[in-house]
Amino acid sequence: MLKVDALPDDPAELRRAYSCFPSGITAVCAIDGGEPVGMAASSFTSVSIDPPLVSVCVQNTSATWPRLRERRRLGLSVLAHGQDGACRSLSDKHGDRFAGVSWEPSADDAVFVHGATAWLECSVHGELPAGDHAIVLLRIHGLRADPESEPLVFHGSRFRQLVAC
Repeated sequence: MLKVDALPDDPAELRRAYSCFPSGITAVCAIDGGEPVGMAASSFTSVSIDPPLVSVCVQNTSATWPRLRERRRLGLSVLAHGQDGACRSLSDKHGDRFAGVSWEPSADDAVFVHGATAWLECSVHGELPAGDHAIVLLRIHGLRADPESEPLVFHGSRFRQLVAC
């Protein structure tokens, strides 16, 4: 019989368990005050086809999300293999998050990272409180995808590569 040996109130054990699930990495970005602002988010999920919705989870302590949530449009870029440097830069707490990150704005000031495997132009559809995070529902208004491009995969607290079987 399997016995669980850690309690869910241990943050380190929870992070370790969460890291067992591989995920892609997205960049959520827009122009604010004439400058790009953005963040990396690994908690991305497709939600609905009709209406077209996706979600990301954002820490309640984020200083970036309050700036992004007020933008008319957000660019969500699904990062590709080899973009771990862009992911690290967009996750930085200090300095220029876009240093060394090649990007382009849309006509509606969404920001997209060059070389990503997919780009979704979105608006905030809703937010749901979820403990120390918010679940943000984003409505897709436009998209572009390159499914042949390898995704950036995060698993076990490090970047991995998919291997075809």
